[in-house]
Amino acid sequence: MEEKNLQAFLAENAVKAENIKYIASKRFINADRNPIEWEIQTITSDEDETLRNSCKKKEFVPGTRQTSTTLDQEKYATVLICKCVVYPNLNDAGLQDSYGVVGAEEVVKKMLTPGEYTDLFMAVQQANGFQTGMDEKIKTAKN
Repeated sequence: MEEKNLQAFLAENAVKAENIKYIASKRFINADRNPIEWEIQTITSDEDETLRNSCKKKEFVPGTRQTSTTLDQEKYATVLICKCVVYPNLNDAGLQDSYGVVGAEEVVKKMLTPGEYTDLFMAVQQANGFQTGMDEKIKTAKN
């Protein structure tokens, strides 16, 4: 049996997540006519919590004085994409000007088709570990 050692869990010993390369669209090509890879970074759980909190909205429950808090899923998807995409720089003023919009959230929606946008969101989720199947993790833990 493996000896329990907490040293591996110390922050300085944790393997740093590498940025993920992803082709968000085949419409953005380089000089050789090859699709350009986008770069996606991971975020911490604290950063994700901050993003989620910024996307919550309170609504009155009809017929009562009570409120309920819900997560605006569409807004969350957009802010998560904008936080995680490091290339292209969605905050670049020249990029935003070329699409006639202001803000990273607006430019990413203008740049991509609905299918590309949804696929990018799925890639961002996967980069952050949201799509990792629990069955695989449980099998690994049992062995």
